[in-house]
Amino acid sequence: MASSVNPTVRRRRLGQELRRLREEKGMTAEEVADRLLVSQSKISRLENGRRSISQRDVRDLCGVYEVQDQHLVESLMQMAKESRQQGWWHAFGTLSPTYSVYIGLESDAVSVRNYESLIVPGLLQTPQYAESVIRGMWPEASMDDVENRVGVRLRRQDRLHAPEKPLRFWAVLDESALRRVVGDRQTMREQLERLIELSHMPHVTLQILPYSVGSHPGMTGTFSVLEFDDPSDSTTVYIEGVTSDLYLEKHSDVQKYGVMYEHLRAQALNADETRKFIQDVIKEYAL
Repeated sequence: MASSVNPTVRRRRLGQELRRLREEKGMTAEEVADRLLVSQSKISRLENGRRSISQRDVRDLCGVYEVQDQHLVESLMQMAKESRQQGWWHAFGTLSPTYSVYIGLESDAVSVRNYESLIVPGLLQTPQYAESVIRGMWPEASMDDVENRVGVRLRRQDRLHAPEKPLRFWAVLDESALRRVVGDRQTMREQLERLIELSHMPHVTLQILPYSVGSHPGMTGTFSVLEFDDPSDSTTVYIEGVTSDLYLEKHSDVQKYGVMYEHLRAQALNADETRKFIQDVIKEYAL
C-alpha cells in the first residue's frame, strides 16, 4: 500500500543534511568516496536525492563524518527508511526512476511554472488527449503501460483540485500546442474547452504565445520551475529528456530560467486574450 510519506522529498532532505555534514567536516565528495570505496557519483546522487539511500549508507556516512549525536544519526536513519517507502504513483505499475522523482517533487511543490512548446501540459490534459499523447510518444508501449501512464497523469491533476492549498500552476503554451492535432478533432476540441475551463480557476494561469511573436527565449526547449514551502527545499528547474531528466538547483541556473520565464510571460497573450484566442481555435475544430 502506498504511504502518505513522500519518499522523494525524504531523499531530498536527507541528502541536503548529509551534504551539510560533509561540508562541516571539510571533506570533498571525492574524499568521502575514497574512504567508503564507492564512486564519487554515488555520493553526489545520494546528496541530491536522485538515488535511493539505505540505512547502512547513512550509518557509514555518519561514521566518516564522525557524528557524535546519536539522536541525529537515528533520525537520519529513520528518514532513510521512510525514503524507501513507495509513493502513491507506484500503485500504477513500474515507472522510470526519473519520472518517479519528478512526480515526488511535483506532489510536494506549492507552485509550478511551466513552458510547453508542442503539447498541452500533463496537469491540464483530458483523459482522451493524454492517451493519444502517450500512444504517440511511446508507440511500443503495451495497453497496460498506456493505461498506467494515463492513470498517473490524471492522479497528478488532483493537486489542482485539492480543497486546501491547491497547486499554483502557471502555464505558457506555444501556439503549436493548440494547432497540433493529437488524437482527432473532437479530442482537440474537448481539450481546448478544458483549457478554458481550468483557466478560470483562481490558482491556474494560462497564457498562449502566438506565432506572431516570432522568436522567443522558449525556443531552446520546454521546462518547469518548481517551488516549495519548506525553506530547506531549493527551487528546482526540471528539464525532461528522452533517457534521462535534468534537475537544476544552483541559484544561478534557477535565476536564469526565472528571467527566461518572465520574458515568456511578457510576450504571451494575457489571460483574457488567451481565452479568446483558444475560443477562435476551437471553432476551427468544429465537426
